[in-house]
Amino acid sequence: MAPRLLWIGLGNMGRGMCKQVVEKGDFEQTILLYNRTKQRSIEVSEKCPAGKTEVIDSIAAGVPKADIIFTILAKDDVVEAVADEILKAGDVKGKLIVECSTIHPDTTARLAKAFHDRGAELVAAPVFGAPAMAEIGQLVGVLAGPKASVDKAKPYFTGVMARSIIDMSDESYERPLQLKLIGNTFILNMVEQLSEALVLAEKSGLGTGYLHQFVENMFPGPYVAYLTRIRSGAYHRMAYPLFPVDLALKDARHVLSLAEASNARLQNVEVAKAHLTQVKERQGEKGDIASIYGVVREEAGLKYENN
Repeated sequence: MAPRLLWIGLGNMGRGMCKQVVEKGDFEQTILLYNRTKQRSIEVSEKCPAGKTEVIDSIAAGVPKADIIFTILAKDDVVEAVADEILKAGDVKGKLIVECSTIHPDTTARLAKAFHDRGAELVAAPVFGAPAMAEIGQLVGVLAGPKASVDKAKPYFTGVMARSIIDMSDESYERPLQLKLIGNTFILNMVEQLSEALVLAEKSGLGTGYLHQFVENMFPGPYVAYLTRIRSGAYHRMAYPLFPVDLALKDARHVLSLAEASNARLQNVEVAKAHLTQVKERQGEKGDIASIYGVVREEAGLKYENN
C-alpha cells in the first residue's frame, strides 16, 4: 500500500506545495491536513480534488495514521514545538519526517537527533521560490539526510512541488539550511539594491520607467517580479505580506549568526536588516520585504508610500 501523508503547515508556501502534492500524487488514502488555524486547512481542502484530503483537528490525531509527515512552518520555536507534538503523539518508528521550514542549521540538527533517537527518519528539505512558484510546482528543493531517506522524499519534489532539486544525500543536516540562508541573502540584497536604484532614478530625474526597462532586459525573472511589485505600491497596499517582515528578519538574524560563527561578515545584509527593522516599526507584522523601498525613500526625503 502507498504511504499515507500528513501535511503540517499551510501558510503562503505550504498551501501551494501541498496542493501540488495532492493534485499530482496517486494516493490510495486521503492526505491528512493540519494547520494551527483550522480554516486554512479547510480552504486548501476545498480547492483540492474531492475525496483526496481530510482535515484533522490535531497533530496527535494524524501522526498514528501517517507514514510520511511534511512540515513547513514559520519559525524555529514553532517547528520545535510541532516536533515535540509529533514525538508525543505515539510511536514514530519507521516514519519519515520531511522538514521544509527555513530554520537555523543548529535547529535542524537537534530535530534530526530527536527523531533518530525514536527510530524515525528525517530529511531536511528547505525550498527556494516564492509562493507563486509553489502554486505551479516550480520550486527548487534542497534535500539532505541518509540517501535512503532522501530517495523516499524525492518523488514528492521532482516534477511535483519542484522543477529541480539540489541533492545533498548523506551530507550533514546543517548543509541545506546553510545553503537556504545564504541563498536568501540574494533575495534580501536584491530588494535592497532595487530599492536604492529606484530612489536614485527618481531623485536624479531619470525616472523609474527606464530603469524598469533596463532590469527587464538584463535581469529577467525574480528581479523584474520584485521590481514590478515595488513600483506598483503593493508593499504598502496589500492586506497580507507575501514575504512577511518577521520572516525576513528571522532569516537575516540566522544568516548573520552563521557568518559570525564562521568569522565572516555580510555587510549588505546588515544594511538590509536595519531597513527591515524600520519596516517592522512602521508597518508591524503587515510589513513585507519589499517595504524596504519605503524606508529607503524616506531616507532620501521622499514619502514612504510611492504613487
